[in-house]
Amino acid sequence: MTTPHLLANRYELQRLLGRGGMAYVYYAYDTALHRAVALKILRPEYARDAPLRERFQHEATLAARFNHPNIVTVYDFGYDEERLFIVMEYVPGQTLRQIIDAQAPLPPDEAIHLLIQACAGIGYVHRLGLVHCDVKPQNMLVTADGHLKVTDFGIARAIAAPTDEDTSSHPRWGSPQYFSPEQAAGRPPIPASDVYSLGVILYELLTRHLPFLSDDPEELARMHREAPPIPPSTYAPDLPEPLEKVILKTLAKEPAARYRTADQLGRVLLHLTAPSHTSQPRPAKPPERSQPIPTISPPPSSPTDEEGLDWLTVALAFLALIAVGGLVPLWAWVYLLYH
Repeated sequence: MTTPHLLANRYELQRLLGRGGMAYVYYAYDTALHRAVALKILRPEYARDAPLRERFQHEATLAARFNHPNIVTVYDFGYDEERLFIVMEYVPGQTLRQIIDAQAPLPPDEAIHLLIQACAGIGYVHRLGLVHCDVKPQNMLVTADGHLKVTDFGIARAIAAPTDEDTSSHPRWGSPQYFSPEQAAGRPPIPASDVYSLGVILYELLTRHLPFLSDDPEELARMHREAPPIPPSTYAPDLPEPLEKVILKTLAKEPAARYRTADQLGRVLLHLTAPSHTSQPRPAKPPERSQPIPTISPPPSSPTDEEGLDWLTVALAFLALIAVGGLVPLWAWVYLLYH
């Protein structure tokens, strides 16, 4: 684009920020409100589909209602010159995809910090009864100071949703590298499906590898459904064991075996940020049998710990004795009164 183009007589397209299989994203200027925005325009083959436009508008309307610091704000939706577009806040920085490509593997504390923010944004939507459906690094924006925002809620599902006339089809929502086993099988995604995708992202942040990789989409879908993931410690031997257990739980084949929502996963990761977890090394290997195993004597016990008096117990016993002793005269008086 050599010269700015005005869309809907309001948005001045200035430069292309990125492109995907379904849309282009532009850096634009809102001439009415005098602010920079990100403007996503669907490719023409999608924009010409009338039922799709209705579903896309419905999804855009939902996204415009979101109000969360870890979700990209949607400002506007429109259709101009056979182009369907969504106007969003402009988030300066990089996609998480770019960060992984340039910096992974990340230290555990940095990876956890980013994923906790992703869990906060996606968990907010889960609480509204919705599912993102296409959780992947390309749909996460990170500012220079490390603030993460999730974008593209529901768009992939709207595009892949079957029409009323085609109820027998089983579409696959999401991206093959990150979608869950149930998505790979053509079943509708649920919040635990987003959790699975978050687990794949955390795996990649910490190892620079994906748990499953194949050039054949069908084989990749089969691996998500059936193959056990390679433990992330295979690629990152220094990975704390509690963190690896969390990752493998998110990658369970059955949704019921995972964390149910992104909020639940976020709380677990937040707990792992405690020093007792983040600094905990993996257990050392036992010494060889040829080496003498040192014996460690237990520390001497203190007499006050094992032989000292329990003063609270003594006091209570003394009070009980007084109480019982006070009842003796009363009992004697009653006995004499009736005999």
